[in-house]
Amino acid sequence: MSVNDTVKEFIEQARWFGGKGRDFEVAGFRRLGTVGTDPRLDLDLVTLDYGDEREYYQLPLVHYAEPQEHLEHALVGSWDGGHVYDAVHDRAAMAHLLASFDTPPTEGPLRFERLPGHDLDLSTHSTLFSGEQSNSSLAFGDDALLKLFRKITPGRNPDVTIHDVLTRAGSDHVAALYGWLETDSLVEGQVLQLGMLQQFLRTATDGWDLALASVRNLFVEGDLHADEVGGDFAGEAARLGVALRETHETLAEHFPRETRDAAAQSALATAMGERLDAAVRVVPELAEHAPALREVFGRVADLSDVPIQQIHADLHLGQTLRTVKGWKIVDFEGEPAKPLAERVLPDSPWRDVAGMLRSFDYAPRVVERTHDDSDPDAADQRAFRAREWSKRNRETFLLAYADGPLGVDEQLLLSAYVADKAVYEAVYEARNRPSWVSIPLDAIAKVVAA
Repeated sequence: MSVNDTVKEFIEQARWFGGKGRDFEVAGFRRLGTVGTDPRLDLDLVTLDYGDEREYYQLPLVHYAEPQEHLEHALVGSWDGGHVYDAVHDRAAMAHLLASFDTPPTEGPLRFERLPGHDLDLSTHSTLFSGEQSNSSLAFGDDALLKLFRKITPGRNPDVTIHDVLTRAGSDHVAALYGWLETDSLVEGQVLQLGMLQQFLRTATDGWDLALASVRNLFVEGDLHADEVGGDFAGEAARLGVALRETHETLAEHFPRETRDAAAQSALATAMGERLDAAVRVVPELAEHAPALREVFGRVADLSDVPIQQIHADLHLGQTLRTVKGWKIVDFEGEPAKPLAERVLPDSPWRDVAGMLRSFDYAPRVVERTHDDSDPDAADQRAFRAREWSKRNRETFLLAYADGPLGVDEQLLLSAYVADKAVYEAVYEARNRPSWVSIPLDAIAKVVAA
């Protein structure tokens, strides 16, 4: 089997590979740089050709002359007279990377950029996070977290550029950036950013998991309301609203701010309408709401001078972490399916708010549907409690974020973004979990009713 065929077989089975189910060929295999010796760590770039488009993936590969039993599960193949493994599973290889961030090489194609203010602990070893999907993340003791990007988009990764700005600005709502890795080996005339090193939030708990725990606590307390149970989430929702507002304020201070004129607003409304039309073909139940939604989108088109700025662009509870020092917002890459040029465009902060509101609506409905209880009376009670939890936390979050009542235009924009997000969710659910499509449909009905 050729090296290209071996690499293709490995990529097809990788958890981080985003092209599953599509036919492709390995059209290129390029060395970006080498770090360390004994073992040798190569950072390689693989070009995948789907026929109508190309994608790039990073492969950090460690080479050994003899088989490594402890790395058998990470074997990629054998070539150049040795055995090649996925290096994120090898602590010796990852120690080379950490040492290079501490003492960057003075020559070669790889650039290890560092921000001042933190001394790395080189005595720690790496631990790979097993749950990572689109990237590979490793903790070095309690000191640092390394995120290696797997799918590489030519150009500067917004996860790096935004963390850089927020860290230098002293934001309390992100993990501090320690540095990043990029290469002079240009692709499509653009720099390639390969990974980022940041503060490891050892005490962090996923915001989505905390919300689900709060809902389960409410369901157990059958005689109490959401504001009466010990696991009430409203205080956290309020703190998260403040964290997002302050993050948006910092981004507005350090990135360009613009206003979207009537023509641009019309284009936004048209795009929302086109997504709705496509969704109706997949989810026929949307048809009854389509006229009212088009009216909402049409009113958005009449707005002008709408403030836009750098935002998160893919925000939900799963992109938040609760630590002993407050809420942290993570993963500023934007929606991975969108081209980089679209992900870095400024947008209204209300898009981020809408994403959070939809997440607050989803959490109790997910628990409701996965609860193991066939009692119909109990099911009705859970449905009521789910609505109660969602309403309480959405309202609390929004009040804390806005720090006052919303203006008419702000409420209109928010409603449109919520509806647009729910339309996307309806298509996703229809294709993946048809019995859950009522969750976004109920949200759309509420927008229409309002």
